[in-house]
Order: sequence, then structure tokens, then C-alpha cells
Amino acid sequence: MQLMLRSCTLAVALVFCAPLYAQTGEPVLGGSVESLLQYARERNPEYASMRHEAEAAGARAAFAGALPDPKLRVELEDITKMNEQNPTLSPSRVGRAKYQIMQELPWFGKRDLQREVASFQADAAKGQAFGTWAELSAKIKAAYAQYFYIAQNERLTREILDLMTRLERVSQARYAGGLAAQSDAIRAQVEQTTMRNELIMLENEKRMTQSRMNMLLARPAIAPLAEPEGLRPLPAAVKLDYAALEDRVRGRNPRLASEEAKLKAAERNRDLTYKNRYPDFAVGIAPMQTGKSVKEWEVMFEMNIPIQQSSRRAMEQESESMLSAARSRKDATANQVLSELAENLSALDAARRTDSLMTNSLLPQAELTYKSALASYENGKVDFATLLDAQRQIRAARQNQIKAQAEAQARLAEIERILGEEL
Repeated sequence: MQLMLRSCTLAVALVFCAPLYAQTGEPVLGGSVESLLQYARERNPEYASMRHEAEAAGARAAFAGALPDPKLRVELEDITKMNEQNPTLSPSRVGRAKYQIMQELPWFGKRDLQREVASFQADAAKGQAFGTWAELSAKIKAAYAQYFYIAQNERLTREILDLMTRLERVSQARYAGGLAAQSDAIRAQVEQTTMRNELIMLENEKRMTQSRMNMLLARPAIAPLAEPEGLRPLPAAVKLDYAALEDRVRGRNPRLASEEAKLKAAERNRDLTYKNRYPDFAVGIAPMQTGKSVKEWEVMFEMNIPIQQSSRRAMEQESESMLSAARSRKDATANQVLSELAENLSALDAARRTDSLMTNSLLPQAELTYKSALASYENGKVDFATLLDAQRQIRAARQNQIKAQAEAQARLAEIERILGEEL
């Protein structure tokens, strides 16, 4: 009961809110999956956030490895001149003013490794952004395929309902002529009631699918969607060879690309950790002012002494473990995506063959059976139950055909998600 009330509430909201969207000029999407993908690419906030994070990582890579800012130190010595004057901060009146400029310098090669680590981390962020779009586009394609299936099933149900209305008239005419029982007309009415109940369920499922699609598009849940016009053509079977697609997956899959970049970043970070065995430096120069003139200069050289070997060995072990973890994650990701590729290729092939079987064999046979049963019923050679069975065979064949087409599109969407590009 609560589900029916929620469905009715949503239906009323759609009826009253749809004109408002039309008045505000909101585009009525849904006719093609391409328009949905274009809309989501421009407006989906999750994908936008990942793009911005990738841009931020690229900006970090631009200044990674840069030298730290130099330091300026000012020292005023003997500010009372042996207690001959009140304390002062004027450089010309103190005993001596020292201006020290110091620059820190890391060990040779550390800056290059820091730049490489940041660059690979930026590549990993880009891979994650591409992966987010691949996931999002696959969800949109699959939702559109489900939307198409429901719309076609709804259209088929209405056609069958019209057919049952005609069959009811035929059975009533035969009953009036004493050629058939009254139960035939009653059974036709029962079938119509069943069809109407299925239409209610399909309309509810259609609204829920529209809500899910609007969520993926970052639109209000009740925003209207146009009726789906058709599905994308399936690629030729020669393009779905596993061996060829495996190479493309290894080179193009966003998740694998991200894990590969993380692996390289872990390798450079390991090398950088080992570089910490060597000291960093600091150099400086310091002019010293006495009175109003500079008469002395100092130069400075500083280095840290890496004697805390236990902590450094622990950090080196950590970097080695992180590198091993990155390598294992990449291998696990490769195994997973290749397994998903094989699974979806098999399911797509099965859906394609089912569609071909329904279209070229079972559906024509069911239509011939129905026509023969209808003619035989009108001549009194078969009963009404036989005619209903023939009609149900047609409906089942068409539903399986539509389901196979939608399943093929959903599997194609998954394959394209794994590939990181469209076929």
C-alpha cells in the first residue's frame, strides 16, 4: 500500500511539474544515449570534482622539486654600545649589524625524484578522473538500456491489450452465434485486466528508472525525460575478439593506468627515501655593517648529519613495502578487469545470439502459430485456451527479444567501461 501511495505521489508530481520544466527551457533529454552522455560530461558534479582534483595534482607537479625560498636573518649586536646609549634598533647606531642570506640545497638528484613522484601522482589522479567518467558513462548507458526495455515492454503490453480487446469481441460474436462458450469472453476480460495491472507496474518501474537516470545526470528526480528513440548499433563480432581487446585494456583501462602511475610513483618515492642517507646542505652569505658602512663579509656552509640510521632503515623498509603493495594492487586490478572483460564478452555474445534467434526463428514461428490458431478458432477447430497460448508465445518471444537487446547494450557499456573508450 505504501509503495502504491509513493508511486501515485510521484506520478502527480510529474504531471504538475513537467510543464514548469518546459517553461524554463530545460532540455528534454532521453531520446538518445549520446545526448545523456554529453549532458553528464558537462554537469555531473562527481566527474567535475575528479577533474578538478586531477588539475590540482597537475599544479602540484609543476612546483614539485623547486628549491625552498631563501631565508634572510638580521642580527643586531651590542644595541647599547657597551651601555653608552639607550637600546636602539637602528643598524647604523648599534655595534654591528649582520645580514645573513641562506639557501637550503637538497642532495643531488632529490629534486628530480620529487618532480617525478609528483608527476606520476598527477597521472594517477588523471586516471582516476577517467575512471570516474568510465563508471558514470557505463551507468548511464545501462540505465538507458533499461529505460528502452521498459518503454518497449510497455508499448508491447499496450499492443497485446488492444489485441485482447479484439479477441474479446470475436469471442462475444461467436458466443452470440452459439459457436463458443461465454467463458471465452470472460477469459479475454481477465487477460485484459492482467495487462492493465502489468501496465501499472511498468509505469512505476519506468518512473523509478527515470529518477535514477536524472540522478546520474545531476538533474531533479522529477525532471522529464523523452521517450527513448533507439539503441546504439552493436559493434561487429570481429571487434569483440578477446585477445585484441586484452591488449587494449592493458594500455587504455583507466584503473590500470592509475595503478601503473601509482606504481611508478612508489618506485621513485623508494629511490627518494634511499637518497635520504645523504645529507642536505645550506649555504649563505652575510655582509656586516659597522656604523654606516659594510666592511666585513661572512660565508656560511651547513649540512645535516644523517646519523639516525634506525629511523632511516625503517623508512626505507616502509617504502619497499609500499612499492610491493602498489605492484600487487596493479596485478590484482589487471586480473579483475580482464576477468570482467571475458565475462561481459561472453554475455554480449549470448545476448546477440538470443536476439538473432528470437528475431529470425521463434518470433516468426509464434506469429504463424497465432494466425493459424486465430483462424482455427474462428472456424471452431480449436478452443480459446489454444488461442491464448499462441498469443502468449508471441508476447514472450517479443519480450525476450527486447530483453536480449537491452542486455547486449548493458554488456557493451561494461566492455567500454573496461576499455576506457567506446568501440
